[in-house]
Amino acid sequence: MEILYEGCAGLDVHKDSVVVCLRTGSGPSTRREQERFGTTTKALMALSDWLTERGCTHVVMESTGVYWKPVWHVLEGAFDLTLANAMHVRNVPGRKTDMNDATWLADLLAHGLVRGSFVPVDRSPSSANNLARARGRWHGAWSCDRRPRCS
Repeated sequence: MEILYEGCAGLDVHKDSVVVCLRTGSGPSTRREQERFGTTTKALMALSDWLTERGCTHVVMESTGVYWKPVWHVLEGAFDLTLANAMHVRNVPGRKTDMNDATWLADLLAHGLVRGSFVPVDRSPSSANNLARARGRWHGAWSCDRRPRCS
């Protein structure tokens, strides 16, 4: 199969760790490096630096739970990110390890076989809530001016 992305990484994200498989090159010169990082901001910044130093351009991760969100926020500007639905990138059952999952994701991405999930531009629900609250306060202040007795 044709290789679309020569410098790509697959991330298997968990609550306390991120397992990374970086795939570089194509054909017989394909290299894979595997590493495990924490999920603190400092560790995620180290992950970003590690991927950048090794020439990674594309990153894929599964959208299981909410653990992918902090990783996405840290890597968002530096790489072309793909969020994959876990149902679409299932591996063959048996011998399932974190490293195997990360390698499988990197291989699928390298060949262009991952369809990305929709990630909204503004992922924080607080912005919509803040807008609704501000509208309520504005509307309350406006109607207070119209009423004869308002405290």
